[in-house]
Amino acid sequence: MNKIIILLLLITVTVFSQKRKKEIITDELILIENDSIIFDLEIVNLLKKLQFNNKKERRYYYWYWKKVHKAYPFATLTATTLKEVDKNLVKIKEKRKKKKYIRKAQKLLNKEFKEKLKKLTKTEGKILIRLIHRQTGLTAFNLIKKYRSGWKAFWYNSTANIFKLSLKKEYRPKDKALDFLVEDILQRAFVKETLKESKSKLDFDYNSLVFKYKNIDIVKVIDER
Repeated sequence: MNKIIILLLLITVTVFSQKRKKEIITDELILIENDSIIFDLEIVNLLKKLQFNNKKERRYYYWYWKKVHKAYPFATLTATTLKEVDKNLVKIKEKRKKKKYIRKAQKLLNKEFKEKLKKLTKTEGKILIRLIHRQTGLTAFNLIKKYRSGWKAFWYNSTANIFKLSLKKEYRPKDKALDFLVEDILQRAFVKETLKESKSKLDFDYNSLVFKYKNIDIVKVIDER
């Protein structure tokens, strides 16, 4: 797992104004703010009350909830820092200096985040790889290819496969139930404010997927991850 953590570090290459209380009338899909019903809303996600068939399903869901919460901040960090890197690279004209800048940024991030990333489990690593795609619009493989060369991307992906982790993994909530489950956890976390919302770079509509996956078997989906 240490090898996969190191390669994830390689892609993380540099480091309405008021907080609003949100609540859901869970059975009727109505968003509540400051105890008043809002009729004139911007686009909001309509979150139905979570219903579990049994205690095992509830336990599985909240176990995965914790995994998503642990991985998501690293994915948003990746998106934020890559945006900053791209902005700075535009200012650097010489190819040699660009490479030097990237190496320096890697070194600093390695020092700051390596130990935290090393604590991720394999499941959290899998979630992180998919969430990197959600937040950046590129797979971890393609990000490495962009910043480190195609050969290194191939090599790192081969190393990841030893741990049954593919850096080419995409985030596809439209047609993968497990990815929808991750998105559902994120949307509920944004409403509860246990995670800070960051928009996905991918094109999908969560609300339309809720009905598609309304009968999702949580235990089966997580077991098949």
